[in-house]
Amino acid sequence: MHFAYFSLMTLTWTTKPFNALTLPELYAVLQLRSEVFVVEQTCAFQDMDGQDQTAHHLLGHSESGELAAYSRLFGAGVVYPEASIGRVVVNLKFRRYGLGRELLRQSIAAVAELFGEQPIQIGAQLYLKEFYESFGFQQHGEGYLEDGIPHIHMVRL
Repeated sequence: MHFAYFSLMTLTWTTKPFNALTLPELYAVLQLRSEVFVVEQTCAFQDMDGQDQTAHHLLGHSESGELAAYSRLFGAGVVYPEASIGRVVVNLKFRRYGLGRELLRQSIAAVAELFGEQPIQIGAQLYLKEFYESFGFQQHGEGYLEDGIPHIHMVRL
């Protein structure tokens, strides 16, 4: 029964540059990223890396207004020579209902809308390789460790 509710859940998607984020939105973003990337993945790293200011932020809010999904988007030449998507995260309360797939669909569409159709590069956690491949990303180069977690570069042409 829960699956039916969540599978029909509609998120409200917004894309904003850093300076347009409200303080509550920024707090929710940083809280979600910390909950997942630092606490859940037990990885001590500097999440606030100075790149948020140059990113566009994709926020997916639930009907109750809670931040359910998030990613940050960059134009070509900011992080990689290609446009890029990073900090892709779904709130634990909203997982297992396809929101990760919807988040990535929304992220790819937002990159195209903001920067035009173009290649997108990501630094993906290795265990998510097949997930990203299902969206047309292909491994580019050798794997590497980032903050103790195996990663690979992937590009979607």
